[in-house]
Amino acid sequence: MTSTALLTDHYELTMLQAALAAGTAERRSVFELFPRRLPEGRRYGVVAGVGRALEELADFRFGEEEIDFLRREQVVDEPTLRWLAGYRFTGDIWGYAEGELYFPSSPLVIVEASFAEAVLLETLLLSIYNHDSAIASAASRMTWTAGDRPCIEMGSRRTHEEAAVASARAAYIAGFASSSNLEARRRYGVPTAGTSAHSFTLLHDTEADAFRAQVSSLGTGTTLLVDTYDVAEAVRIAVDVAGTGLGAVRIDSGDLGVLATQVRAQLDELGATGTRILVTSDLDEFAIASLASAPVDAYGVGTQVVVGSGHPTCGFVYKLVARADDNGTMVDVAKRSLDKISVGGRKYALRRLDPSGVAEAEVVGIGALPAGDANDRELLVPLVTDGEVVGAEPLEAARERHARSRAELPLPARQLQKGEPAIPTLDR
Repeated sequence: MTSTALLTDHYELTMLQAALAAGTAERRSVFELFPRRLPEGRRYGVVAGVGRALEELADFRFGEEEIDFLRREQVVDEPTLRWLAGYRFTGDIWGYAEGELYFPSSPLVIVEASFAEAVLLETLLLSIYNHDSAIASAASRMTWTAGDRPCIEMGSRRTHEEAAVASARAAYIAGFASSSNLEARRRYGVPTAGTSAHSFTLLHDTEADAFRAQVSSLGTGTTLLVDTYDVAEAVRIAVDVAGTGLGAVRIDSGDLGVLATQVRAQLDELGATGTRILVTSDLDEFAIASLASAPVDAYGVGTQVVVGSGHPTCGFVYKLVARADDNGTMVDVAKRSLDKISVGGRKYALRRLDPSGVAEAEVVGIGALPAGDANDRELLVPLVTDGEVVGAEPLEAARERHARSRAELPLPARQLQKGEPAIPTLDR
């Protein structure tokens, strides 16, 4: 087991030390992870990272190596080290299921435990949820814009090696068909795809030699990269080498819309009417939208999906919203500073739907579930009960949930222009 306990901020442990010394560490507490707002201009967000967070929680232990490090570096005192050595999360966690959509003030995670147990999870949960949800939110806009044309995640070389794996997983949840990242396939079962880069063409004496080598090894259903030299000549050679049953060609530079139109016409003229056209080259949701009328069959998206297409984090926060007083009675607490106000109290949430199943509002209640009807959906599900993970599920379940939840949104949610959230958040 590799411990995840030190994937945290220094002040989580110093808060713990002070609370232990003050006798307040064991006070029953409720923490909430939520967004104050959506990233500027976004209409909705996508919850991702739930499954990863549950996996990391299982390894959140302070073993001998971690305790020795903290002692050697004098991060906390001996009583705190003794407490950490026996740390196990024994509380309850509720949250939005993975793939679900979120809006301003959605209570995405509710952690109920002692202050000591719950506060230590702050950094771990925020880092996973902020990253993965940012990727999934951008990916969702891309796949919705692409429609029936598949998107392939190809951003591994544009981010940290571990972030690349998490990004591939998050993008798949939000509708990407596959990824280039093999570790994402090994860990999570994300489908992978890939054929060749320009270096493979440049390795060979001629483009024809490169194409023959690839087709001989990978079959005529492969995808040939046709923009190393002259696109039109490469397409001619590709069909000559592979025949009219060539699987696909990839264009990675130039005016993609114009080139795709020219290549489609050339392929059809050569009899390769079933050969698909894949385009890559710094695509985002706006570039995908601009190619809607072009004869493109699939999109390969790299940098922009792994950086959240301009919003690499969601701005989620983790706040104490209720805690026990000296008599054990739970009292609501909240931060009141300007621009960073939080709302105290344990939250509940439902998605209000109209009679036809279209989302109308995110309804958040304090202390009790808001009143709804048979058509509305409760959003918080149990993830951890008495310290045991109960919310683990297959990745395909999150992918299917995302598709269903996104389909509930009103039509304006599809717009890429900056605007207000697709539905309002109501307090009840």
